[in-house]
Amino acid sequence: MVRDIVHDVEFLSKKSIKADTKDKQIITDLRDTLKANHERCVGMAANMIGFNKRIIIFTAGIMDIIMVNPVIVKKSKPYDTEEGCLSLEGVRPVKRYECITVEYLDSDFKKHRSDFTGFTAQIIQHECDHLEGRII
Repeated sequence: MVRDIVHDVEFLSKKSIKADTKDKQIITDLRDTLKANHERCVGMAANMIGFNKRIIIFTAGIMDIIMVNPVIVKKSKPYDTEEGCLSLEGVRPVKRYECITVEYLDSDFKKHRSDFTGFTAQIIQHECDHLEGRII
């Protein structure tokens, strides 16, 4: 189901709680909502569609990747940039890292540990900030 994008800063500022197998509908809704917003968005966190759960989705090439309960366990090569967000107006300065390592569960709740670089790493960091209640 395509969900409305949340713009409520108070809700977006709350730290998300761990997701589990009961949250599979949120994964489906994230996929549908990202697809409906592909022209203006490359990633989303569950709180952006009204669910305070630790689930993100992002576009990597031609695929959309789901991460459940992602944790960035390593980061290197910091840089400063500006980002916008579908939930907020305008762009804001932010520090990101060129290289990250993430531990997460996939949409089938299987464990992964993967390295990401460049723009994909930036998207993941932005969405993980959402999970922590950090608003850029």
